[in-house]
Amino acid sequence: MDMLDEDQITALQKAFDSFDTDNKGYITPETVGVILRMMGVKVSEKHLQEIIAETDEDGSGELEFEEFVQLSAKFLIEEDEEALKTELKEAFRIYDRGGNGYITIETLKDILRELDSRLTEDDLDAIIEEVDEDASGTIDFNEFMKMMNG
Repeated sequence: MDMLDEDQITALQKAFDSFDTDNKGYITPETVGVILRMMGVKVSEKHLQEIIAETDEDGSGELEFEEFVQLSAKFLIEEDEEALKTELKEAFRIYDRGGNGYITIETLKDILRELDSRLTEDDLDAIIEEVDEDASGTIDFNEFMKMMNG
């Protein structure tokens, strides 16, 4: 539950409660699929079954709220990571003006200066040294993504 914010947990509680109409404290695996689709999460039946089996800690075949939140978090976090990766790819593509699959150290320094004008040349060199893992003098997408993810 730590991975989700309060609004997400509240939304999940409302969804859970609206399907747990008899107040039994659990919902069926079929219901979980319906809820996730309503929340805009695309999931195959096979993938859903695998994750339900993983998440159903007591093996009851039903999901209590805590198990439902755990399962939902996997999808919500995966979706956020995918969206972030897509945004980073687009940003990288913009700076990779030649379409070479990398950006130059100078381009990266320009980007970093735009993000924080207080960075000194020494700060920039230290960042570059850390980010340019293969010491190629260029930054590929994987290096860029690692840097942007902190």
